[in-house]
Amino acid sequence: MADTWLLIENGTVVDGDASPPLTNCAVLVHNARIAKMGSIDPETDIPRGANMAVIDATGKTVMPGLIDIHCHMTYGLARTEEEISIYTPPELRTLIAAANVEKVLAAGVTSISQPGGSYFIGVGLREGIRQGLVHGPRMTTAGRYLTTSNGLTDWFPDATGNPESSIGKLTNTAAEMVDEIRRQVKAGVDLIKLADSPYGDFQAFTNDEMKVCADLAHQLGKKITIHARGAAEVRAAVAAGFDHIMHGNYLDDPTIEALAESGIPLAPTQLFMHHIVEFAEISGHRRSIVDATARMNEATMDSLHRAYRGGVKFAMGTDSGFATVPYGQFHARELEILMLYTGMPAVEAIQAGTKHGANAVNLPGDVGVLAEGKLADILVVDGDPLADIRVLYTPGKITHVVLNGVVQTFPEDIRTRFIRNNYLPHEYGWELLTYERVFEGGELPKTQLDWPKDMRADVVNDVRKYGKAAAQAIGPAAE
Repeated sequence: MADTWLLIENGTVVDGDASPPLTNCAVLVHNARIAKMGSIDPETDIPRGANMAVIDATGKTVMPGLIDIHCHMTYGLARTEEEISIYTPPELRTLIAAANVEKVLAAGVTSISQPGGSYFIGVGLREGIRQGLVHGPRMTTAGRYLTTSNGLTDWFPDATGNPESSIGKLTNTAAEMVDEIRRQVKAGVDLIKLADSPYGDFQAFTNDEMKVCADLAHQLGKKITIHARGAAEVRAAVAAGFDHIMHGNYLDDPTIEALAESGIPLAPTQLFMHHIVEFAEISGHRRSIVDATARMNEATMDSLHRAYRGGVKFAMGTDSGFATVPYGQFHARELEILMLYTGMPAVEAIQAGTKHGANAVNLPGDVGVLAEGKLADILVVDGDPLADIRVLYTPGKITHVVLNGVVQTFPEDIRTRFIRNNYLPHEYGWELLTYERVFEGGELPKTQLDWPKDMRADVVNDVRKYGKAAAQAIGPAAE
């Protein structure tokens, strides 16, 4: 590999460690790591004749690449759970994920963790990125979520069973949990994901089951996380020694105290829930879902403000992968939402979006902070995120993305290229067609035989695909 140097000069450095910004500060990168920060003397700090690129960051902010520890690359901008867990074939899911992950990197997210997904597609995607087959951020991944019959991802009735294509794996006993963790570790996952109750109104795993799962994951050198909305499961996960926790919508004071004392990061992943309510008219969610989510969001606002005041450590997770939170569009908006739901200042929100996610991507102390010796994952931003955090997701404001010391390039249409699951073969219609709704005016519609001849011909051609008998039923319409 060629010896390379990169000099980012004249910028204002926000280091990701909540330090005061450094104005007119240079960052010198040698190969994949930061060699020096501050004042750079080209005569003494850079070898003569070095292969060097220069970025003039005058008037811009230089900061660490973002770390999204809750990014579902196998979801494919899903509108329904069936789209995720049944209909889209694994081969197509893999290709769609590989195409979409570049959008995440282009948005300034240089590291992601996928806490659960289809099959072991995440493992293949991670390796494809490492080998240069796929253009994306550094990545860690879980396999299928472990769940119980009462947990989030046992989606389907017992009569249908738990298909291998589902993102959830049903494990109702400690022995089944142990077996699945061992199998997933053999397949190459970085972490184990548990899915507790959907809405946090009860605890789906026992305390002992959580402890068994955490101990085995750690014994095998892996991390473990959990979908935990309620205080009981959050407190149990803290006691079991989980590495990070998702959501925390309903937190009581003893749970906040235990979580803060543990230092375990909480990723509220509130962007998804907030968008359901804020953009209900655009997304078309059912009113009942919007109203229930609004009530949860109100409770979350109270919980997270108390958690912040209580000293809980926060990390950034977005749940990107649903149609409501598409890849490459709103990742950094989770930081704005964190500020809203906790009351933290922008400098601490940036710390949540950088330094506090490093452990989830297996690089604690090596990414998420700009400092000498750290890996060079760097953003150059046209604007000041400390004054307006929204510049981090405003199109065109991130002017340079540096990953492993290399300035990344992207197709011009990267933001507007939407690649999604679209495999719903059994569509019967989305509306209930009652007689009163269809014939509201009282006038009967024309039959097929009254339609214009060119339209009738189209009907016949369509029907012929399903057999001659069906086509003969149309009879004179073919004339």
